[in-house]
Amino acid sequence: MSEATLLLNAIESGDAKAADQVLPLVYEELRRLAASKMANEAAGHTLQPTALVHEAWLRLVGDHTPSFQNRAHFFAAAAEAMRRILIDHARQKRAVRHGGGQQRVELEYVELPFPGDDDQLLAVNDALEQLATAHPLEAEVVKLRYFVGLTHDETAEALGISLRTAKYYWAHARAWLFNEITSAESK
Repeated sequence: MSEATLLLNAIESGDAKAADQVLPLVYEELRRLAASKMANEAAGHTLQPTALVHEAWLRLVGDHTPSFQNRAHFFAAAAEAMRRILIDHARQKRAVRHGGGQQRVELEYVELPFPGDDDQLLAVNDALEQLATAHPLEAEVVKLRYFVGLTHDETAEALGISLRTAKYYWAHARAWLFNEITSAESK
């Protein structure tokens, strides 16, 4: 077992110091994953990769004792936490009481706004939740590929499936989500 897996097991056993020791081991990888995801976000996004990692970490090991089977399970949980944070952030930005559809504009760098980015993210999330009820493993592949930015190899390893299966699930899920989103838009 890797050092990270041993520390994750120690956290589950209630060792409070293990959480402090595991963060430096996984922080850089979490930061890389968050930066990869944030690179795909719209210009002017107010959430930074470091803040995304910190918020995900707090959700994973905050006030409760988490239970992770192994390193792959931890990163799958981190992917889910990051996805939920981005969805919450998009919903909050769209809320009328937080400015609704208004967009923050830096006066020094006035750019054309990117309408619909939050709408697109929310549409993907809604379709992904429907996919998860019908095909849960395919939904996990989408979360790891789309929201975290893992490669096919990394996704297969994280989920304990073959590379071929990961590619198949990715292709099927993309087609399924495309059909779901386009049919929702036409309504």
